[in-house]
Amino acid sequence: MKTQGLRKLSLLGVLIVLTGVVMAQQAPIQYFRPYDQRGINMFETTKEDTVGFTGFKFRIGAGFTQGFQNFTHKNSEARAIVADGANTYIETAPGSFQFTNRVTGAPITGTFVDNSNVYGGIIYTPTAGAPRYLTNSNQLYEMAAGFPLAQANLNFDVQLADGVKLNLISYMSSHHHNEFWVKGGYLQIDKVGFMNSEFMNNLWKNLTLKVGHMEVNYGDAHYRRSDGGHTLQNPFVENNIMDAFSTEIGGELYWQKNGILLMFGYTDGEIQGNVTRPKDRSPNFYGKVAFDKQINEDLRLRLSGSILTTKSSVRNTIYGGDRTGSNYQFVMDNTAATVTGNFTSGRFNPGLTDNLTAFMFNPFVKFKGVELFGTYEVANGSTPVENGEIIPNTGPALTKQDKRKATQIAIELLYRFGRQEQFYFGGKYNKVDATIALGQATNPSYLYQGDRFDVSIDRTAFGAGWFITPSVLFKAEYVMQNYTDFPGLWKNKSTSATGFDDSSILAGGKFNGFVIQGAISF
Repeated sequence: MKTQGLRKLSLLGVLIVLTGVVMAQQAPIQYFRPYDQRGINMFETTKEDTVGFTGFKFRIGAGFTQGFQNFTHKNSEARAIVADGANTYIETAPGSFQFTNRVTGAPITGTFVDNSNVYGGIIYTPTAGAPRYLTNSNQLYEMAAGFPLAQANLNFDVQLADGVKLNLISYMSSHHHNEFWVKGGYLQIDKVGFMNSEFMNNLWKNLTLKVGHMEVNYGDAHYRRSDGGHTLQNPFVENNIMDAFSTEIGGELYWQKNGILLMFGYTDGEIQGNVTRPKDRSPNFYGKVAFDKQINEDLRLRLSGSILTTKSSVRNTIYGGDRTGSNYQFVMDNTAATVTGNFTSGRFNPGLTDNLTAFMFNPFVKFKGVELFGTYEVANGSTPVENGEIIPNTGPALTKQDKRKATQIAIELLYRFGRQEQFYFGGKYNKVDATIALGQATNPSYLYQGDRFDVSIDRTAFGAGWFITPSVLFKAEYVMQNYTDFPGLWKNKSTSATGFDDSSILAGGKFNGFVIQGAISF
């Protein structure tokens, strides 16, 4: 036992020494966006050639995050739903312990009482027969203070030639994919000396080309978001409620001069490659216009506008492309939640997976230590069944419905201070208003385009942080989030035209609490 302990300590010591050696000997990479504090408020890489090319370089980096959270949550307008063999029952009112059959609406005789031995459990004693032990599927997860799963990223950056580099990022541990998982990678070309053409060299002085399976550059908010183990450049703990992020296969061409940036992007429109169903798939086209200027020593201004559009997609994931997970674990999830199955806790996906057009505007102002970053976003789209693309086995095809709409605003106000701006505190307000479609059926033997509801979610967060070193951040946040107009009772027609009574788990929902995180990125 002592020998095993000494071996583990020796191995740990070797790893610490090797990590120190790697960090001390990091190779300089051209046109590089640092993962540590130096990359904060850096968006696209510039055309400034500040690193001379001296040959092939290979740089290893990583991101690690460990949090501690303490949340409470409730859904005061959600009705209990329980399964009793082939039958399911729903409460007549929240907390009433009076139930009806979800399909027929008939009252259920007998008594229903709380099962004190099982969280979310209900004991049903019929008028004749033995007690039955049921579980409320709308019971929220039993929350307690604790440590969510740690997340880790592995970063490779390679200088292949003068002005040519490769980036590859992998998730070593995340809330969704616990196994080692490649996020994506790209080739970035800022110089074309390999073409041996003076004309192309002059043309390329203002151009940058990125190609690969990579993070889509839609909007500016994704530069400040947490991404698996890389959370150091997000001043708050969690991303926007409607988190615009995806990795897709394609390319982006940039033109930059005097603080003006123009970008055009083209991808396959999906999170992974696909060669089937050509009639249902169209590419993503997207673009960005930005103005970024250091007005004087104290004042910097940036304003960007982005657009993303796709005519058709089997499953576009711009609002559901994160394969790592939320940093608010299990909030507003039910008792059956798992780390991998419920990795988007606290976020909202409007379900606009087809025929999508989205706009995002981002102002950024930094005056001395005061920093303002904003997001205004409008998305219009639908799903294939709403778009009339799924053909029923019998009967006429469904008519194409109007697009649904989702809007989002987010405002971050920070104050950074200290000699190296190693300290900060601030607040963030985030709100989403959206039309959702519940109860859709996509089986050609039975199709239903869903019932629409207008809902909203708002979040207020207060945070602070301390950069112990440029690569090590300690931060804390207190957050409050509210869910409005999610239906407490509606007729779900996802299985038949007659439908059954249903209740959203988010009805009357709210959560609040605090999170502490330690983040390392290099």
